[in-house]
Amino acid sequence: MIRGLFLVVLALLLTGAREPVLVPDVSQRNVDIVYSFTGAELLLFGAILYPDGRFPQRDADIAVVLKGPSQPILMREKQRLLGTIWANADSTRFQSAPGFYAIATSRPLDKLIDERTAAIYELGLGNIQLSPADAGDTGKQARFENGLVDLRRKNELFIDRPGAVEITNGVLYRARLPIPARVPTGHYTAETFLIRDGRILAAATRDIVIRKSGFERFVAVAADQSPFLYGLCAIALSLALGWLASAAFKRF
Repeated sequence: MIRGLFLVVLALLLTGAREPVLVPDVSQRNVDIVYSFTGAELLLFGAILYPDGRFPQRDADIAVVLKGPSQPILMREKQRLLGTIWANADSTRFQSAPGFYAIATSRPLDKLIDERTAAIYELGLGNIQLSPADAGDTGKQARFENGLVDLRRKNELFIDRPGAVEITNGVLYRARLPIPARVPTGHYTAETFLIRDGRILAAATRDIVIRKSGFERFVAVAADQSPFLYGLCAIALSLALGWLASAAFKRF
């Protein structure tokens, strides 16, 4: 962190940059998931470097976003038939929906930027680009998008924390974002945005990897690389456990 800060300061002096620069970092670049994983907390922090060391008369705001990994998803809508039976009625497919999305801001987002800017930078749960496969019926699209956001909020996979970013002396910032136990594995991006007067002044990104570790990683890799052998082993293990359970019950 200190070395990176020094290099950025040196670059500012050499290039004569007139815009502020963000120097972000995260508490963990790799998050390992083991059998006892119950969740974690990620600290996103950094500094705001102003050209010539001159501070503005009014402090800027910070928004941090942790997002990833994106994948296609099929959403189904259920309806009640004959009063008691639930059945699939309608469905739609999203081509690129993030498995996890968390945002924290120094103030409520609607106080920082307008809706157009928020949509461009995908800031806020209502501005996530889901890339629906069928863009014909806008009413249906909005209904399913709202349903997906509500469902993932309930599962703590979409998180919104206004006012959670702390800024010290207009230079240092920090924010904590929770990582739930059911978080999907894959590559994530931690994005930091510097905002003032409704405008994005600077942005920076750090990469994070959330992966399974230990025996869970071995099982996941085996299932992905050798699915046939993995299936045979799973069947053999199930038969062996069933036989052992039967033999134990016969003794008693």
